[in-house]
Amino acid sequence: MSNNSWTAALEQTLSSLKKRNELPRVAIVGIGHEVRGDDAAGLIVARKLRRMLAHRAHILVVEGGHAPENSTGPLRPFAPDLVLMIDAAQLDAPPGTVRLLPWEQTTGLSASSHTLPPYMVARYITMELGCEVALLGIQPCHTTLLVGLSPKIKTTVDDIVTHLLDALPA
Repeated sequence: MSNNSWTAALEQTLSSLKKRNELPRVAIVGIGHEVRGDDAAGLIVARKLRRMLAHRAHILVVEGGHAPENSTGPLRPFAPDLVLMIDAAQLDAPPGTVRLLPWEQTTGLSASSHTLPPYMVARYITMELGCEVALLGIQPCHTTLLVGLSPKIKTTVDDIVTHLLDALPA
């Protein structure tokens, strides 16, 4: 899936979740370790979106950090139709590549900086909440300890924020 096709896939997913006269409830969970370089990408996307989407009651933004399983508490009362987890992932693609993946296809993705791999968290969310779960994976340049985001991933983070603001229902 190309970098631009993830937006089309997300729009298609959101469209399929629309209920009569209701906007789909979307929870965004930013995953990452903020001291491991580009691994912080998902976390930074969530931080940026939280400020920009605070007024949309049908969207919940959660900073999952490096242990996203500890941030599932707010999801239950929110009752999302879709949980979109955003994380750096080894996609075997050029740095900055973004892919929207069904959680079932993420079992082989690297998640070495997390306490549980995202697919295990997604399986739990699916079983407990009965909602759809997808992973927005970002191919990192590096995950070096105590180094900030690379310039390429900073640009990718900003592009993701822009595309999500456009794609998410207002």
